[in-house]
Amino acid sequence: MLNVLGCFVDAHDLRLVALAAGVCALASVTAVWLLCHAARTLGRTRYAWLAVAAVAGGSGIWATHFIAMLAFSPNIPAAYAVGRTVLSLVHAVLLTGIGLLVALWPGPRALRGLGGAIAGGGIAAMHYTGMAAFEVAGHVRWDAALVAASIALGAAFGAAAVTVALSGPGLRPRLAGALLLLVAICGHHFTAMGAVTIVPDPTVEIPVEAIPSEWLAVAVALASLTILLLACAALALDLRDRRLSTQEGERLRSLANAAVEGLVVCRGDRIVSANHSFAALAGCTTTDLAGLALSSFLPGDATRLALAAQPEQPVEADLRRASGETVPVELILRPVEYANQPHYAVAVRDLRARRRAERQIQFLAHHDPLTGLANRASFHGRLDQEIRLAEVGGRKLAVLCLDLDRFKEVNDLFGHAAGDAMLVGVARVADGLLAEGQMMARLGGDEFAILASFEHAVGAGRLAEALLEALRQRNLDAPGGPLVATSIGIAIYPDDAADRTTLLSYADTALYRAKSEGRGTYRFFEAAMGVEVRERRMLEHGLRHAIARGEMRMVYQPQCHVAGGEVTGFEALLRWRRPGHGSVSPAVFIPIAEESGLILQIGEWVLREVCREAAGWPRALAVAVNVSAVQIHHPGFVQTLHDILMETRLDPARLEIELTETALIRDPERALATLQQIKRLGVGIAMDDFGTGYSSLSNLRAFPFDKIKIDSSFIRSVDRNTQTAAIVRSVLGLGRGLDLPVLAEGVETEQELRFLEAEGCQGMQGYLIGRPAAITEFHDLTHGTPAAKHGAVRAA
Repeated sequence: MLNVLGCFVDAHDLRLVALAAGVCALASVTAVWLLCHAARTLGRTRYAWLAVAAVAGGSGIWATHFIAMLAFSPNIPAAYAVGRTVLSLVHAVLLTGIGLLVALWPGPRALRGLGGAIAGGGIAAMHYTGMAAFEVAGHVRWDAALVAASIALGAAFGAAAVTVALSGPGLRPRLAGALLLLVAICGHHFTAMGAVTIVPDPTVEIPVEAIPSEWLAVAVALASLTILLLACAALALDLRDRRLSTQEGERLRSLANAAVEGLVVCRGDRIVSANHSFAALAGCTTTDLAGLALSSFLPGDATRLALAAQPEQPVEADLRRASGETVPVELILRPVEYANQPHYAVAVRDLRARRRAERQIQFLAHHDPLTGLANRASFHGRLDQEIRLAEVGGRKLAVLCLDLDRFKEVNDLFGHAAGDAMLVGVARVADGLLAEGQMMARLGGDEFAILASFEHAVGAGRLAEALLEALRQRNLDAPGGPLVATSIGIAIYPDDAADRTTLLSYADTALYRAKSEGRGTYRFFEAAMGVEVRERRMLEHGLRHAIARGEMRMVYQPQCHVAGGEVTGFEALLRWRRPGHGSVSPAVFIPIAEESGLILQIGEWVLREVCREAAGWPRALAVAVNVSAVQIHHPGFVQTLHDILMETRLDPARLEIELTETALIRDPERALATLQQIKRLGVGIAMDDFGTGYSSLSNLRAFPFDKIKIDSSFIRSVDRNTQTAAIVRSVLGLGRGLDLPVLAEGVETEQELRFLEAEGCQGMQGYLIGRPAAITEFHDLTHGTPAAKHGAVRAA
């Protein structure tokens, strides 16, 4: 029994093996070159070159196999079946062509690998068809594992070969692709031959029609000649393309130089001719330039040597003008024929504009264009560097994050120009306080950061105090404009964090704490802040999608006359059921919505839902909606309210806007203007939670309120607490004096109701009348008779 791989040296003619490898290499290079040439063509021409590449590659695969088979001498009679031998060539050419076609098919880059794998399959199909044509006086046995390995090897290296060859222009990808294709062909062949075991059997006769090895040699020689011719054709095409590309590039470069650049033609060092662009650059006329030495404008032997050593390559130098001034230029030298004599042309490009642009780009890459401070990328790089230095030196490093308080309102009230001026002013004030080695950057919007090194963390606190005091002094020195205030969060390396990302995150967390505790102050990071901030951010994230996900709903609480108990309307209340967490209190999510600006979107949805619902009630009951200070101060609130009323066709007199005095004190003049516009729409306005907060009597006189609502904290136990009773009596008397109806919130007992009735309170709401519920629970009130009483509400 004879194993083919085992007798590689003894049973093979090594010269023919080397010839097979050479033919394989030639075929691989030819196929790859033709494939790359086809990739650059379009239309039917591409398919023609793909066919040529398929013939070259397939013939090479076939020739490699049969030359290697001719080199194999098993010392037993052997020949080749005609039909299967021809079929193996057809398989090689056909599958190689299909693979190359798939590789160039428009689509994802993965098609290149798929096409190469198909070509690798063609190697396997050719080999095993060719082995089936091998007639021998014996029996052929196959190792299934090595057969599978040979097929996988050919497909894998075929995919890699095509992918690499088409990965980019130039010689290197082509050579690498050809080498991989060579490995695919030879690796498959010898692995597959290793899977063959021949068992000699003298009783087996070779068919008479089989081709002897000598005839096969002629066929292989013809295939090799075909590959050689195709290789020459591919080389000729490549040389032609390179020549045409070079000529086209020279023509285009000449046109560009003549149009926008200086051009001077010289013989030796003497200027023969120059265009107007070069004359203007040199500060002479074209007539004066003729006959002058080029070296008088390009001083220095180094420049001339560089031009001579690098023709047609740009060289940067300094051009000396006639006035003595030097100008940075880029030079390109090219030999030319001028008046049938060898000359050289020098293209001269003025680099002054480019140098200015490069300096500007360099500055913008590391600085904020508005304030001139370092930008985020520059700050991050410096922070990483300072962390490494602090680690080596054992020093503390402080990161101070600053965020201007109510900066959005400055843009809304005073315009973006005032906002930009504020940012520049803050940058100058803060930068003036920094010591050498400390750095301030603008991270974006109204966010700033300061990086400073201290022996102790208290130094960072002193810097924050100095900055806050400097901004307060700036407000005193420039009255009348927008007030500048900032909150500051501080994180310390290595006490709080040991890397940039965490340090900045903790400083931002401390900044949030400073804002939530009153603004205009600073806070150091504490570990407990992280949990609180993460929970707040999760709430804010959920709040952004709550409306779209249908998590928000409206509930309604009835309001009625104290004396007769007749229901007069409802207060609409917002509820949020957060998936996985249950109901979230409005006291928790409303402040988050106000700080994040989401209250504008949520508030518009609430107004639209409430007005749409109320417009569908047969009874003309009133409905009250709470409005945030953020909504009142937003410039588009009144227009939004008008659009909703028009859209839902709700009578404006049935809608009542409730707001607290806190919404008025931030900007009283703007709030007054907004309330007056609301009144002109016909919408009522109620002061909510009267008795808490500021409770300024002047606000009742200055603002156009239609109703006063006494806070529930004063109604609770009003029948038992004399001080509370006195306060409620005073408010009721104030309402009568100002001719403003008063509504008591939070009425829960019959005793409280009797007290309010005795004191002449006009309206009330609370659990005694009805708890907040879906409006469907009050269907009898909204669709029933006008005589509905609060007792009926309790029953509902």
